[in-house]
Parts: sequence; C-alpha cells; structure tokens
Amino acid sequence: MASEQNPLGLLGIEFTEFATPDHNYMHNIFIDFGFSLLKKAKHKDILYYQQNDINFLLNTEHKGFSAEFAKIHGPAICSMGWRVEDAKFALETAVARGAKAAAPNGTDHPYPAIYGIGDSLIYFIDTFGKDNNIYQNDFEDLQAPIHTQEKGFLAVDHLTNNVHKGTMEYWSNFYKDIFGFTEVRYFDIKGSKTALISYALRSPDGSFCIPINEGKGNDKNQIDEYLREYNGPGVQHLAFSSRDIVASLDAMKGSSIQTLDIIPEYYDTIFEKLPQVTEDRKKIIDHQILIDGDENGYLLQIFTKNLFGPIFIEIIQRRNNLGFGEGNFTALFESIERDQMKRGVL
Repeated sequence: MASEQNPLGLLGIEFTEFATPDHNYMHNIFIDFGFSLLKKAKHKDILYYQQNDINFLLNTEHKGFSAEFAKIHGPAICSMGWRVEDAKFALETAVARGAKAAAPNGTDHPYPAIYGIGDSLIYFIDTFGKDNNIYQNDFEDLQAPIHTQEKGFLAVDHLTNNVHKGTMEYWSNFYKDIFGFTEVRYFDIKGSKTALISYALRSPDGSFCIPINEGKGNDKNQIDEYLREYNGPGVQHLAFSSRDIVASLDAMKGSSIQTLDIIPEYYDTIFEKLPQVTEDRKKIIDHQILIDGDENGYLLQIFTKNLFGPIFIEIIQRRNNLGFGEGNFTALFESIERDQMKRGVL
C-alpha cells in the first residue's frame, strides 16, 4: 500500500529500455549476457529480452521518443518501467509532488510516465507478475525466438546516475521528494589523478538503489567524460545481482564482454582482510573479481568496460552485505583511470 514512506506505492523495477543506432551490436551483448529474445511489441518494433527478473526492451523504432533520445545520446537507456500498485494514482501523486508528466502522444508505450534523469522516462507499471503482465498483454511471441542459456543474473540490484557538477542535490531531492527514496551512503572518492563524490539512495520498498555520481576537480574525471560522450546526465551503469558470480563469469568466457583490469597487488592482502570468502580464490583472481565486506558478510563484484557508449554493467553477488564495495572504490577508480589512459582521455 502507498504510505507516507512510499507515497507512490513503488514496488521495484519492471523493465529497462535501450535505444541505439546499432541494434545488432546491442542484441549480441544481451545474448552474451544470457538474455533470451522472446517477443516484440504488438504495434511497434520493440523487442523483449528476459533473464529471471530482469526485463530488457530494445527499441528499434525509427521515429518516436526513443529514436529521438538515441539521436541526442547515442546508445542509451532511454526509459525504465517501475512497478507500482496503481499506475494512475502513481502518476497523479508524482505530479502533485513535483514531477513533470510525459504527454501520452510523446511516449512509445501505453503506460503513464514522468520525465526522469536527463529527460529519460519513468513509466508506471501496475500489471506485473507471472500470471498477468505487460509482456503477455502488449507483446506477441516471435516466430523465431532466441532461447539463451541464462547466466545466473537475477535482478537489477542498483542503477547509477551521473550528473553535472552542482546538481547532485537537485537529483537526490527528485528521488526523495517524489518517490520517498532515503539516503544510505555518501562517498568522496579519489583516484591517483581524478575524483568524484557519490550519494546513494534506496527505494522506499527496499528493492533497489540509485547512487548518484558527480565529478570533482578537473573535467578529465570519469563522470565528466561520461557527460560529454552521453551529451548530458543519465544512467551510467546497471548492476545485475548474480546467484554465483564465478559461475556467471565462467559462462561468459569467450564472449564479447570485457571487464576492467585490477592491479595484481590487490590480491596480496584481500583474503587476509576477508578470510570468510568461500568462493574459489584462484577463480576470483583469474576473473579479477573485487571483494568487500565486514564481520557480518561480504560481496563480490566486477565491472565491464564500456559497452553501450559510456554505459557499462556491474555484476554483484551479495553474502549478507548491502554495501556498494566501498573498500574497492580506490582500486576500481584507478582501474578506470588506467582504462582512460589507454584511451587517451587522461
């Protein structure tokens, strides 16, 4: 039920929608991650991919909101669908709390929507679940679906927004004031050459988080590089929760997906700091998986190189730990800087 803490009755993420000038490339990445291509929208060229509780839409329309969004941003996450108890109520409440509604004739889907980060869309979806959902009602089966062996990715754990310097407070208030998100972490992260600040918010239903990043210091940092390439603020990465990160990475071996290099010295001490890690240590090192935690639990995480323009994917496996890998920030940040140096940005 909607409440003071959860004013819109938010219940999680239903879908993430992508748009790009190069649909084949994005399709191949989805397949490499273990998504199955199952359906298309009944009246539009929008493809539906699925793996466990992660639903992706690939919008291949040549006109409309998503096509125009991709013209501005290149490969992009143009919209998301968020689950709510009552979509009409959620829209009315969001607008009353300061959101800007999207005109129905200006969107690609028949669901109420508001404008989100960087003028992307957030649709409100109140038909979801196994027995009655939008993919049954508004999509049709493909004649030749592609059934891919899933690779252990379960749900979207979090999605991270990159914003212009000085606007972090504006965007954090957007999520807090309209949806009822709450603050869970604040980070000030320094690499060897650049820095950023990050502010993490949790959804009122507790199902996902949104960290917000803002660059600091010179404009060579990874956040400002993203903003230049993406031509504005937006979703920097999605994090998939994995039931077994080692098995997921084993399953993706030989695919097109590349992950960031971590300095070998990282592993000199990490298992002494976190001896409770039970996963295969050699495989952790071989895959260059990062580890973080405390006496109560730990997490394993890894980051791909940029996949769709400046957008990448994080893979995370949690063992009684709700953090974001704070202990890895410096190692991760410096690995991104090394990647920037290879590409001539730094």
